[in-house]
Amino acid sequence: MKGVVIVALVLAIALAGCGTVLANPPLVPPVQYEQFCESQKVSGSGIIDVSTSIIDKKIALEYYNTMAGDGDLELDSEHAYSQNAEKLKRNVSSVNGGNASAFNLFETTKMTYQGATPLTGGKYINSKAFYGGIGADVQEMFSVNEMEKDETSFFVSTTPYQPKDNVSPEDLIKKLKAAGRNTSEVEALMTSASGIYDPAHLIGLETKNSFNGTWGTDATWHRIFYKDIKAHEMFTGTFEAEKLIKFHENPVPERDRHPPCDGIDC
Repeated sequence: MKGVVIVALVLAIALAGCGTVLANPPLVPPVQYEQFCESQKVSGSGIIDVSTSIIDKKIALEYYNTMAGDGDLELDSEHAYSQNAEKLKRNVSSVNGGNASAFNLFETTKMTYQGATPLTGGKYINSKAFYGGIGADVQEMFSVNEMEKDETSFFVSTTPYQPKDNVSPEDLIKKLKAAGRNTSEVEALMTSASGIYDPAHLIGLETKNSFNGTWGTDATWHRIFYKDIKAHEMFTGTFEAEKLIKFHENPVPERDRHPPCDGIDC
């Protein structure tokens, strides 16, 4: 059994050296795209149980958002999801200079809570590498007796649905590859025919909050044999926090290279 494990490990390393692709082009949005919208304003006192999850393998999205408690709550929130990012135009202060950009997922929450029972919950956004994402994720956790929060989450992984000059999304990938290090040309290619900029691949969270209890975030970006980024924060007590977490990968595929073991059966 030990010998089998060693052989498997050696094979994995060899395959990693034989032309592993280290950059992900943006994903092509489906022709028959799908959308989901939810917005709500809630004010009251009592038991709270809120949960939203969105999983979409076509755009490499994995998203969960939950909270539960018993107390006084005011909540104004929105979930918007679209495989066609051009249909979801929003302004985020840390993206594109605060101008309108295209997103596959946009979530915003304005909330106040107070209660003897802690409000416990969390949020998780993942650009899943197995489905063509960049392998980055952002997580928030909290258990608080008091909280005032203004927070925005965002995610995009796809090309423009309708690129400029009648270019198809499939052909756009080739043009991005040819553009290479020309960032101005890449930005022009990732701007749709309607003039909306698409910042794929992008995942992030902006938050301003004050709380009494425990609150924290974890952010990771991992790629086997290549990259490992981790950021962790956790606070217990009475705090005010203002935070931005953002992962972005230039949506340009690496140009073809001869693998180091080209011509060898490895």
